[in-house]
Amino acid sequence: MTKMYTNKFEAHIKTPGDYMIPFESVRYPTKNKKKLYGWWIPAPKDKLKTASTLILVHGWNRNVGRMMPYVKELHPAGFNLLVFDSRNHGSSDPDEFSSMPKFAEDIIASINFLEKKANINIENLGVIGLSMGGAASIYAASKDNRIEKVITVGAFAHPAVVMKREIQKKHIPYFPVIWMFFRYVQYKIGSSFEAIAPINNIGKVQAKLLLIHGEQDDVVLLEDAQSMEKAGNQEKVELWAIPGKGHSDCHEEVEFWKRVKTFLKE
Repeated sequence: MTKMYTNKFEAHIKTPGDYMIPFESVRYPTKNKKKLYGWWIPAPKDKLKTASTLILVHGWNRNVGRMMPYVKELHPAGFNLLVFDSRNHGSSDPDEFSSMPKFAEDIIASINFLEKKANINIENLGVIGLSMGGAASIYAASKDNRIEKVITVGAFAHPAVVMKREIQKKHIPYFPVIWMFFRYVQYKIGSSFEAIAPINNIGKVQAKLLLIHGEQDDVVLLEDAQSMEKAGNQEKVELWAIPGKGHSDCHEEVEFWKRVKTFLKE
C-alpha cells in the first residue's frame, strides 16, 4: 500500500454525470511541473458562495472513481466537492514514483487551485481521505492551516509499520531485505519515515479531525487510529471505531453518512 511504484494505476470508468450530477473535468498544476486530473462538483448556484468545500482523496492503487459513494452522498447535502487523482494514479500525470508526501503535496495543490476559483467559500475547507489518502490528509493539515476539518477512513499511523506488516505477510525477512528497502524508500522520498509519519505530525494539526476505522481492518490495524487519537490534540481529535467493518467498507455502516455530515456541518 505504501510501496513506491513507477507504473500508473487505472483510470476511472464512470463519472458523476452517469449519476446525473453536474461536474467539470479539471486539470491543475502540482509539484514537479506535473498536472492533476480531477472533478469539480459545485453546489447549486444559489448555495455556491456559502457552501463548505471538501477535497476528496482516494487511497493507494485507486482513482477518483473510488470516491463516487462520497460524491453521491455529499453533493446532495450541499457541499462543493473537488475530487482528484494523485500523481501516478488514474488520469493524472506520472511522476517517477508515488509516496505519502506526494499525496499530501497534491492535496495542497488542490487547495491552491480552489483558492483561485471565484465565488466559492474555502474558509471552512474540509478534506476526506481514505487509507493512504487519509494519512496524507493528516500530514497535509500539519503543513497547511487552511484545512479546517479532516476525516480519515483507515489511515495508518506510521508508514514503516504498515509497510513492514504487509511485506512480512509474504514471509520476507526484515534484515537485510526490508531494512535495505526502507533505506532506499526514504532516500527516494527525501524524508525519513519518522519525519512524515502521521502519528508524529497529528499533534501539529490545527484542524478538527474525525478518525474513522473499521475494527476488523486487517490492512491498517485499529491500533493505528487509537495511537493517533492519543497523539493528537484531545480537544480536536475524535475516533470512531466501527464494529464489524474492515478497510474498505466503513461507508456501508448505517450511521456513517449521518456521522460524517454532522461532523462537517457542526
